Amino acid sequence: MKGIVLAGGTGSRLFPLTKITNKHLLPIYDKPMVYYPIQTLVDAGIRDIMIVTGGRNAGDFLRLLGNGKEFGLAHLNYAYQEGEGGIAEALAQAEHFADGQPICVILGDNLIEGSIRPAVEDFAAQREGARILLKEVPDAARFGVAEIEGDRIVSIEEKPREPKSKYAVTGIYMYDATVFEKIRELAPSGRGELEITDVNNAYIREGAMTFSYLEGWWTDAGTFESLLRASNLVARARQAQPAEAVAR
Repeated sequence: MKGIVLAGGTGSRLFPLTKITNKHLLPIYDKPMVYYPIQTLVDAGIRDIMIVTGGRNAGDFLRLLGNGKEFGLAHLNYAYQEGEGGIAEALAQAEHFADGQPICVILGDNLIEGSIRPAVEDFAAQREGARILLKEVPDAARFGVAEIEGDRIVSIEEKPREPKSKYAVTGIYMYDATVFEKIRELAPSGRGELEITDVNNAYIREGAMTFSYLEGWWTDAGTFESLLRASNLVARARQAQPAEAVAR
């Protein structure tokens, strides 16, 4: 399975911090934000990874990450997204890289406490379709929300006024090769973007969407509040590690 980190966008909600740099290069505690999703993929056993970025600061990713040696990688791939076409449009830049293989996609501002390895292994056994990770949250209306019946998702609604569940769709998605066909069939949303929620709902209509629940905390880092929250969560996790090591 190949991994794709989507790290484009203007980061307008974090202006003026993002006036001179890409949002995903801002610090989260002691590391640049983009380090965390890369490490999530590496910890899941994924070694063939592409970074999709854009804007004026795209070259900074190469200067920062190089070939991924710091993550134990032999090579990192890069793709450039022109303009602001949405998450699905950014993912479309990775079609040649995917080369017909299953992919695990993670948004560059998503940080998690646990591991996605079990979900990745389940998807590898699944062989086709898609799998997303869900997390129960107290403020589901801020996210894409999954409507669940039994062991299946029947719909995903983006930022609903009245959520049909407490389960947010995290920014971690696994797709088979048909994802790129689905993206080509999308129409732009009211925001003028190709929405990843529309991609997921296309899989749901086919009966090809599965899901896993994400263990531990999860946050994005796209606002001042969530940027601070992410740093605090990582700081607490770092500070807890020595005590846990001693306890073992």
